[in-house]
Amino acid sequence: MDFAFLFQTMTTLLKAVPMTLALFSLSIIVGGLLALLIVWMRVGGNPVLSAFAKGYIFVFRGSPLLIQMFLVFYGLGQFRFIRYSFLWPFLREPFVCAVLSLALCTAGYSAEIFRGGIRAVSPREIEAARSIGMSGALLVRRILAPVAFRHALPAYSTEIVLMMKSTALASLVTVWEVTGVAQRLISQTYRTMEVFLCAAIIYLVLNFIILQAMSLLEYSLSRHRRAIPPALKA
Repeated sequence: MDFAFLFQTMTTLLKAVPMTLALFSLSIIVGGLLALLIVWMRVGGNPVLSAFAKGYIFVFRGSPLLIQMFLVFYGLGQFRFIRYSFLWPFLREPFVCAVLSLALCTAGYSAEIFRGGIRAVSPREIEAARSIGMSGALLVRRILAPVAFRHALPAYSTEIVLMMKSTALASLVTVWEVTGVAQRLISQTYRTMEVFLCAAIIYLVLNFIILQAMSLLEYSLSRHRRAIPPALKA
């Protein structure tokens, strides 16, 4: 094995890591905020908004992310009102289209994860909060949101890891992240095995860091559980 080539390849691919992290971070932030909005529509009690949220979740969970990305990248420009709108300078950029596609997709999955976390909150906790006069906003901030997030965190950790791996699809819409740069190197050197091996190592390290961070967060949020004797845990 040519270690000099592996070192050179790894150095080149590492230069694309900031682009991968930018795709990942923005898609998680935008998708998370959109997921919260969808959850509010889903559980808010309005039948029209709830039906829209159900439809959104069905579409984005039921169709491949690659097709969604192609529709955003190649499809939005087909609409005249979009091409002549103030959004077009942004939507014609491959990076923006990739972030938008990733965010829309993860929002559908994250919304169901968050909804599951909300449903896991004990009604007795909500009743207890209301019995001491908590307002709706305070109840959400002090009881519902923290408890729901704690329940949703294990599943959401998996979704975050999947999104990191999904950033590789952005290479198909000409975003030069790790996989895109790897494909360009392969077209120049014809050394598929070595290049993709280096790319796989980078993704493994990134996902390892993410999983460790999420494990630490989950550990810190379960301090109250560790303080209870094992025999008394529910």
